[in-house]
Amino acid sequence: MGALMIYGDVTDRRVRTGETMLDWFSYDNWPPAAQTGLNPVIDVEDVSMMLMTLDNGVLASYEQCHFTPDYWRNYTVIGTEGRLENFGDTGGGVVKVWNHRHEWQVAGDREYPIDGVTSGHEDADLLTMTEFLNHVVDGTPTIVSALAAREAVAAGALAARSLREGSRPFDVPQLPDEVTAHFTRTTTSTPSGRNAR
Repeated sequence: MGALMIYGDVTDRRVRTGETMLDWFSYDNWPPAAQTGLNPVIDVEDVSMMLMTLDNGVLASYEQCHFTPDYWRNYTVIGTEGRLENFGDTGGGVVKVWNHRHEWQVAGDREYPIDGVTSGHEDADLLTMTEFLNHVVDGTPTIVSALAAREAVAAGALAARSLREGSRPFDVPQLPDEVTAHFTRTTTSTPSGRNAR
């Protein structure tokens, strides 16, 4: 499900040919309905929600809001052994784990600090590009498969199609066996995060 709830009604628009995000981004451009200088064409939903059933039976949801006042990605995982959730997604943030039954509490039963840059995703970009270039140049197996990337993109594309077609559910189509076999050979993922052949 999703909708263009806010930005489609903002009338202050401007062509920004030759500009980059750093030329126009400002935290002062707030609140959302008072934004200025938006792109002349706004044809993407500013709120979206997706419900999924994964192949392994896990139920998952994904929500995105383009007019939230804060900017960070929040993940919550709930399983039979507990719950984990990140608070912040850059240096200074923390991943909290609750693995005992009790009333609500701010502190997790365990907490793991998040290291790295305090703004943006330069660390992740560097790791991603290093892994990709090592694979292309040296044939080093990747930790995350091109198959996983394809699944993520396909799920997102079908979610957009679903919300634009009355929230009909769609299945991500299976890849041909030979494609799966090829990318399985060039990717390894171990619990320790080390590559293995």
